[in-house]
Amino acid sequence: MPYRWNQTSDTEQELRLWPHNSLPPRGAMIVVLAVFLFGLIPLLAVLGSVLLWGLLPFLLLTVLGLWLAFEMNYRARSMFEVLTLTGTQAHLVHHSPRSGQKEWSCNRYWARPEMHKKGGPVPNYVTLVGDGREVEIGAFLSEEERIALYDDLVNRLKGPAAA
Repeated sequence: MPYRWNQTSDTEQELRLWPHNSLPPRGAMIVVLAVFLFGLIPLLAVLGSVLLWGLLPFLLLTVLGLWLAFEMNYRARSMFEVLTLTGTQAHLVHHSPRSGQKEWSCNRYWARPEMHKKGGPVPNYVTLVGDGREVEIGAFLSEEERIALYDDLVNRLKGPAAA
């Protein structure tokens, strides 16, 4: 599950959330190399002719496009969220490569999670409400992970002594 609770002290807990990463960078490199090598096979038939130089740029553009798509995907997945629960405070920090860092905090007593079954940008959309604001949390998680996250948040926000 792409989130983890850490007990940082006796009165402080930290939740770290990150997007799922099914293809590590080494796997992406292998895919790009395989596409290049398999793309060379048809070019062997035209080896030594002028036609090779007409087809080779298309293979190179395909490999470059695939590599750029992987790079953009890894950059988009470099976002993460950190929710810190102390004895009296709930503090959420959302790190995104596009919009930078966004923060939200409120008194833990007034903070409560809400599940929006429908009407949100994704099914089972989870938000935190408190201090007159409503902020999303874990929107990049899968539907089942958001349901589990909501249950965890309900249990952890009950009080400072809840573990």
